[in-house]
Amino acid sequence: MSITHKLPYEWQIGLRYTRAGKRSGRNSFISFISMASVAGIALGVAALIVVLSVMNGFQKEVTNRMLSMLAHVEIFDARGALPDWRATSADALRHPEVRAAAPFLDAQSMLLVDGVMKPALLRGIEPTEEARVSDIVQQMREGSFDSLRPGSYNVVLGRALAKSLGVGVGDRVSLLVASSGILGGAASPGENPLPRSRALTVSGIFEAGHFEFDSTLALVNIADAETATGATAPLGLRLRLADLQQAPRVAYELQQSMAGDLIMRDWTKVNTVWFAAVQSQKNMMFIILTMIVAVAAFNLVSTLVMTVKDKQADIAILRTLGASPRGIMKIFIVQGTLVGMLGGLLGVGLGVLVALNVDVIVPAIERVLGVHFLSQEVYLISEMPSELRWNDVGWIGGVAVVLSFLATIYPSWAASRVKPAEALRYE
Repeated sequence: MSITHKLPYEWQIGLRYTRAGKRSGRNSFISFISMASVAGIALGVAALIVVLSVMNGFQKEVTNRMLSMLAHVEIFDARGALPDWRATSADALRHPEVRAAAPFLDAQSMLLVDGVMKPALLRGIEPTEEARVSDIVQQMREGSFDSLRPGSYNVVLGRALAKSLGVGVGDRVSLLVASSGILGGAASPGENPLPRSRALTVSGIFEAGHFEFDSTLALVNIADAETATGATAPLGLRLRLADLQQAPRVAYELQQSMAGDLIMRDWTKVNTVWFAAVQSQKNMMFIILTMIVAVAAFNLVSTLVMTVKDKQADIAILRTLGASPRGIMKIFIVQGTLVGMLGGLLGVGLGVLVALNVDVIVPAIERVLGVHFLSQEVYLISEMPSELRWNDVGWIGGVAVVLSFLATIYPSWAASRVKPAEALRYE
């Protein structure tokens, strides 16, 4: 005996109705509408999986590239400078989550080469300590990071910034920076507000893969930065943690345990607007694409209404044989839900296949059409990323099945209300 013969009669008839259109010319149009519903659900589910996977990948890729240069936690002194940074660093390193600390000094500046002037964020660093809190050494493309020795007035530029200035390793650039240009600080009363000028030698070029850093960041030794800006101490400390996801908690704990009037800022606060915007866009895309799935799912209403109309004689015979209204309702709920499950499974398969191969499919489309979908200046990255999350796949498939089930309720209820005598009158 086959498995289908062991099922309740509602399931057996519902399965038969789902397959009947292929063998019956009478039901071919109903079958076409049913297959269109399956295709619509499948395409909607696949689109939702692919779009969310790309947005997940975009968020992860940009976050990783940002964190390759951003500190997990930054420590500032409320007075505007951190003169005893070594003691503060030793205090921070007592926390079990803190792995490394490095001083830094940021200042807004301009770089000038042969009449070409570009804005830059001048960052003074201690090369040895900086290598422990960022991935800058691995991102060097030309020159040497160790060239940033005190008094050398060497500078390491982001690749996009160096390209816009038209300079390479060994070239000279002019630095213009105001004393009051130090981030977090201000010029003292009577201090000369005129910009300071200093000649720098390009000793290296890095590429973080994040356009914001590659196009604006200029790294020098912190001693040279202090001389160029007139500062007397680092602006703050950059910390690297064992687990970057614990940054908000660690920042709070350091705030409570460390002495002095210190200000803590974790990486989630640096780009709060960006992260909030990406999450908001992801939520909106989920809602919009779910509507596409809903439209396809509710096409089942018309399919089942026509099926009920066509099967009125069958319904009447079943009722005369003792089938209850509830049993009749179950038949059409089974039929509609199976169509929704079939569309959902096909959509999940197609969506997962595309999401796992976005890195191959998108470049192929770009070559065929001769276009480039992501401009690095706008989207910060130039390649289409994708990260498939199985909990997203589960949610999307579940939503498709639930919407399909909801779409079956009214037609199934209408089928249960069919009166046998009226249905058989003209048969």
